[in-house]
Amino acid sequence: MKQVYSRPKYLKRTPFHYCPGCGHSIVHRIIAELVEEMDMHDRIVGIPPPGCSVFAYHYLDIDMAESAHGRGAAVATGMKRVSPDTIVFTYQGDGDLAAIGTAETLHAANRGELITAVFINNAVYGMTGGQMAPTTLAGMNTTTTPYGREPRLEGYPIRMSEILAMVKGSVYIERTAVNSPANIRKTKKAIRKAFQTQIDRLGFSLVEVLSPCPTNWRMTPLESWQWIDKVMTAEFPLGVIKDETGKDAD
Repeated sequence: MKQVYSRPKYLKRTPFHYCPGCGHSIVHRIIAELVEEMDMHDRIVGIPPPGCSVFAYHYLDIDMAESAHGRGAAVATGMKRVSPDTIVFTYQGDGDLAAIGTAETLHAANRGELITAVFINNAVYGMTGGQMAPTTLAGMNTTTTPYGREPRLEGYPIRMSEILAMVKGSVYIERTAVNSPANIRKTKKAIRKAFQTQIDRLGFSLVEVLSPCPTNWRMTPLESWQWIDKVMTAEFPLGVIKDETGKDAD
């Protein structure tokens, strides 16, 4: 029998605490695979601020450094500057990167900091009870918008990737998803390219990943995966948003 997949070397044998259908575990596996395939284990550091991914150090067998909520880009900047040969990435949710961490992320991108951000967008505050996030869709029900997000009151969903693509220091920005095998493969390809952008010292890179949150969306895992295609991608279209690397992904 041909073996198609095996457990990544740098994914710990620890049961995930994520809800069934959550996309975090998929992205964790992708990162673990890339650490092995790109031979980065002894020179990579991950920075997960508070959020559902705050326990990422339980699962990824690499050096990890916690940061305060929203301060991932700031901590990553300091770490990269004092250790320029280290590959530094943040792993942030939408409530973190697109809310309390907006300023840190935007200015790090504008300065062209040689860091990589993996941005998980599930359109809701997942860990703290399903409140409205900056990326919550108009009309979407959350615990703080029980009748649906009203743009005249709560504003419109923020497209952080498009905003970050506008500043000169960002080099590679792509939005992907993990709701199908094809999209998972595209996500891995994008994160690989983002890491390579940093290795080549080209500038700031970010991959936004549309990820299902069945618990807070009050859907089954299958319904949440379908909802990404039917609803979420209309607000957050998939694809390369900015690529000034001059290279194609492998």
